[in-house]
Amino acid sequence: METPTSYNPKEVEDKIYHLWTESGFFNPDKLPRRHKKPYSIAIPPPNITGELHMGHALNATVQDILIRRKRMQGFKTLWLPGADHAGIAAQNVVEKKLRKEGKTRFDLGKEKFIEEVWKWKNQYGKIILNQFKKIGSSCDWSRSRFTMDESYSQAVRETFAHYYKKGWIYRGEKIVNWCSRCGTSLSDLELEYKEEKSNLWFIKYPIAKNPKPQTPTTNQTPNLKPQIQNYITVATTRPETMLGDTAVAVNPKDERYKNLVGEKVILPLCNREITIVADRLVDINFGTGAVKITPAHDLTDYQIALNHNLKSIKIINERGQIAQEAPLDYQGLKTLDARQRIVEDLKNSGLLEKTEECIHQIPRCYRCGSVVELIPSLQWFLKMEELANLAMKPVKNKKIKFHPKNFEKPYFDWLKNVKDWCISRQLWWGHKLPAWQCQTEKISNFQFPISNLKEGYFINLGKPEKCPICENCKPKQSNDVLDTWFSSALWPFATLGWPEKSKDLKTFYPTDILSTARDIINLWVGRMIFSGIEFTGKIPFKDVYIHPTVLTKDGRRMSKSLGTGINPIELINEFGADATRFGIAYQITGNQDVKFSQDNIFMGKKFCNKIWNASRFVCGQISISNLKFKNSKLKVKNLTIADKKILNQLDKTIRSVDKYIDNFEFGKAAHTIYDFFWHDFCDNYIETAKKQLALPSFSKKKLGGGHEKTKKILFFVLLNSLKIMHPFMPFITEEIYQNLPIENKKKCLTIEEWPK
Repeated sequence: METPTSYNPKEVEDKIYHLWTESGFFNPDKLPRRHKKPYSIAIPPPNITGELHMGHALNATVQDILIRRKRMQGFKTLWLPGADHAGIAAQNVVEKKLRKEGKTRFDLGKEKFIEEVWKWKNQYGKIILNQFKKIGSSCDWSRSRFTMDESYSQAVRETFAHYYKKGWIYRGEKIVNWCSRCGTSLSDLELEYKEEKSNLWFIKYPIAKNPKPQTPTTNQTPNLKPQIQNYITVATTRPETMLGDTAVAVNPKDERYKNLVGEKVILPLCNREITIVADRLVDINFGTGAVKITPAHDLTDYQIALNHNLKSIKIINERGQIAQEAPLDYQGLKTLDARQRIVEDLKNSGLLEKTEECIHQIPRCYRCGSVVELIPSLQWFLKMEELANLAMKPVKNKKIKFHPKNFEKPYFDWLKNVKDWCISRQLWWGHKLPAWQCQTEKISNFQFPISNLKEGYFINLGKPEKCPICENCKPKQSNDVLDTWFSSALWPFATLGWPEKSKDLKTFYPTDILSTARDIINLWVGRMIFSGIEFTGKIPFKDVYIHPTVLTKDGRRMSKSLGTGINPIELINEFGADATRFGIAYQITGNQDVKFSQDNIFMGKKFCNKIWNASRFVCGQISISNLKFKNSKLKVKNLTIADKKILNQLDKTIRSVDKYIDNFEFGKAAHTIYDFFWHDFCDNYIETAKKQLALPSFSKKKLGGGHEKTKKILFFVLLNSLKIMHPFMPFITEEIYQNLPIENKKKCLTIEEWPK
């Protein structure tokens, strides 16, 4: 093995990845005959807008370790890749591009804008998948899927129709997270709570006195100076929403306000009466213990309103402005501008008691950074009660196991308290709802055999030739698109051909394991579980591995925008893919977080050089004797103490690595491999072997041909070390394997037999 004295990954990695792709062994259909029992993993689909970050790198490493080991164990392995269309993110990226050109999506119109998104996707959408190749991911790229492929879109439409016909999909007005910049509802996952300096404003609400003040019209200019004889003070972080107050609430156990429950107060600036109510949901310790109730713009307030049959007034609209239901002076103002005006007016009227600084968690859109409002909105919802029960059962029955087990608790907690799922989004990019609306006005008394909605909606998976309700109009398709999580909930089986009964679906579903992050246990994992059972009658996977979150060395969240992120591609370019993979795996110690240290990547690079030079020594000794090995089995007698020790240590290491990988303890497996190869093999046995090979008498027949025997043991240990290192460090191990003198050698180490 005439090679340089140090390993150069830049000369190896592209060449080796090309060897793998040319071999076809990432495709389960092209594996040798011994690969029969299926084993499959569906990659958590990255967004087409994304680039590889440390979380991706860790998860890709984990999945590749699992899939490569199973492939070597003789399983018919499929690691199925793909990407998510990322509704909001992709639309934002293209809108930013248009803004640089002085245009908006409205200048293009919907059809032209969607064409632009497809152009962008075709140009940039595969960047992250190509980066997965850079780190060595052995996915079957021939089966790569995209959530907007036509066949996948058909699966999404079928899913919507199925739920709709069961009566589980309905349309109604509820409070949702709303981004006025993106113009759409958002899921909880699409919010980023940022700690910001704000204020707590203490506002006096005058107690109403007889005669009761006349209730003004909606557009009446606010009365800034009502007669103040007595009042109750409320504290709020959002004074702009007071324009929509319909009550003041106190806790029934709060002795301070017992005599005021049921009294009327005058809502400042609006000059209308609202009632003081008692409700257990009020936190006695917040502010003064008395809170304003704005049912249209706060979930707790909404629940209190239901408890007391209070009216709901929407005073923030979809554009993030004060709505027409508010007094005239505030209409049309942006919420922050309205806040300043309201606070000033309260001061002038003598109704602002005091202001205190506070730290407030502000919800912002995860893509554009705008403040997210809670507003009532007419949306499509999926009933969750039966589906939640469906998702809980296999985890309770241990048919699906979480690793670590403690993640079962938040999973169950969410399902036990789950609300109906808002599945609609007001975007242009995404899966359009297959819901069409009859345009005739004569439908109010029509009985809809194919619809459960009063607005005359019906389901059609394609474009209807005529309206089935009135048989006359041209029905209009809903403008809404489906939440991205609705389509990704089908990922484990829609990627395999469902709803068609495909060969892949029969062979590789259920998949074996899902490896993902803890922040999407509820929004994705739970939804895949109930979707899989509902549509296939089978669970989508048997194990759920929740991988650690990668933090900075000092424990901060990694973020590109905050300047705390680390680009794994830069690590690969500097240290090599194997060093990066091994350094990442080495840090997975069982904790829920990894405080990432680049020192471990540097350690991985040094380990690569150790492997490289140890292999050079072993192969050099074999070439001197012109030895060629028929297979990896070892048949030798008259072993020395050193021989026995290294073979026992090898056996122990193989057993330990198997156990640790089976238990998802990747860090322990990496530590075991490192300690065995560096210390037991290199530091101890190779040094002893050098002494044995230096003794001429050691080669005599009565000692079992000591020199040849030592070389056989060196080779045997090296080969099996390469095998157990391969899932962690595939490039360097494959490069060395290609140079080993083995008769009838496999085309690639990736299909060699895993040591037993």
